[in-house]
Amino acid sequence: MIKLSGIRVPITHSQDDILAQAAKLLRIPVTQIGDMVILKQSLDARDKAQIRYQYVIAVSVPDERRFLKKGAEPYIKKKYTFQVTGEEYLSERPVIIGAGPAGLFAAYLLAKAGFRPIVLERGASVPERVTKVESFYEGGKLDPETNVQFGEGGAGTFSDGKLNTLIKDRDGKGQFVLETFAAFGAPSEILYKNKPHIGTDILRDVIVNMRKETERLGAEFRFRTKADRFLHENGRLTGIVTAEGETIPCRIAVLAIGHSARDTIRTLFSDGIMLEPKAYALGVRIQHKREFIDRCQYGDAAKLLPAADYKLTYTAKDGRGVYSFCMCPGGYVVNASSQEGRLAVNGMSNHDRNADNSNAALVVTVTPEDFQRVTGSDSPLSGMVCQEKLEEAAFRYGDGKIPTQKLGDFAKNVASTGCGSVSPVTKGAVSYTNLREFLPEYLCSDLLEGIRAFDRMMPGFYNDDALLSAVESRTSSPVRILRSEDLESVSLSGLYPCGEGAGYAGGIMSAAMDGIRVFEAIIKKYHVAGDKS
Repeated sequence: MIKLSGIRVPITHSQDDILAQAAKLLRIPVTQIGDMVILKQSLDARDKAQIRYQYVIAVSVPDERRFLKKGAEPYIKKKYTFQVTGEEYLSERPVIIGAGPAGLFAAYLLAKAGFRPIVLERGASVPERVTKVESFYEGGKLDPETNVQFGEGGAGTFSDGKLNTLIKDRDGKGQFVLETFAAFGAPSEILYKNKPHIGTDILRDVIVNMRKETERLGAEFRFRTKADRFLHENGRLTGIVTAEGETIPCRIAVLAIGHSARDTIRTLFSDGIMLEPKAYALGVRIQHKREFIDRCQYGDAAKLLPAADYKLTYTAKDGRGVYSFCMCPGGYVVNASSQEGRLAVNGMSNHDRNADNSNAALVVTVTPEDFQRVTGSDSPLSGMVCQEKLEEAAFRYGDGKIPTQKLGDFAKNVASTGCGSVSPVTKGAVSYTNLREFLPEYLCSDLLEGIRAFDRMMPGFYNDDALLSAVESRTSSPVRILRSEDLESVSLSGLYPCGEGAGYAGGIMSAAMDGIRVFEAIIKKYHVAGDKS
């Protein structure tokens, strides 16, 4: 097959239209084109009067060599493969701590390779977790161990299910992740859409299906089981002690705890595991009417297209970056709390993205220097302490509900008493207040400066009735657990820090890909009986 780029078709089109454009580019009759595979679909909305879909495709044609001589590219499908080459025999089953994307993909591949991993997940399985979270949204009590952050699938299970990543996919890891999700129930469109998205409602089933297959391959999942202590001798991991007091002997543990496992991070720090503070971002969620965002992005064609997204960036006068993050078209602002007395927000969408509002995080970069000014300490945990202080304030000012304010009132520094033309679309109740009474002043001024700049990019973005909710504090991990070139902890041999919580990923895709990298590091060093040819 040969690869063709630059296929442009109208918004409303069929596969025949794509084939006709391909034939035109190749200067051959459509009848000479055999099989076709869509490799990439994107939307070109730069000219709102003539919005087009763009495709990259692969087609089979007679005598492909003559088209290659004319500059066409050969289509070579990347296929992810692995081979166990480790020389050291691993008698104990490896332990995976955390069943989010990083831990799940590490476990899945280790199971395929015959290692029969044990997966410890502090939270509940998806069915129980959904019940717990929905009850919390309706005003029920927070379960600190099973919530939006903790449980099967990790924080991604209650997110938008976005599968974007900036990591170059040179060896097919990213494509393997997409193909795996599709094989376990995700829509096949994720294999070619420029901005693939599953949706919270579908992702839940995908995660369960993948876990069941991993179990069939020999893995064991233990839900509501938290790794409490790490046993070691002479700088080498020897076992995991659970919160229930069970000791699990192991020489290998993949530490895929997610960005909210603050108690585990403190345990690691007290045990002398080397950490460093990491820059992250803080801010708010902003809600606009979905129809406004759609029309702003697509003009009159909005009614013919899916809910629109946006990505906005700006450098404030003080040099800080202000940007949109985790944009959720037709989505919900979520009470994403995981600790009693602390409140954080996030965003999510279902697959159809048809909620009345679209929301995004608007965040400002913060650095270890900022943490030190707030805490008076250069401890690697200072960024985490800053998160906790802001989340405690958000909980107080919202009385346990999502603290929310109209943008116009935020600019005037006065408390909101209700909403205007934009009604909140949330998972969890809201409480109207003045966010500026607890958010740092530099954060507020940079956000206002950034929003005004975004209004020049998207006229109408600055709307007095747009709603801001705080605090968006879990954008990424505030620490990095230092690891060596072979991906083991520099402090404890056999411990493999992995994914977003360890500071090596930022989202579902990059976390899953990091789980694959750790799997590769393990099979490069170890083998089990019967896994080597």
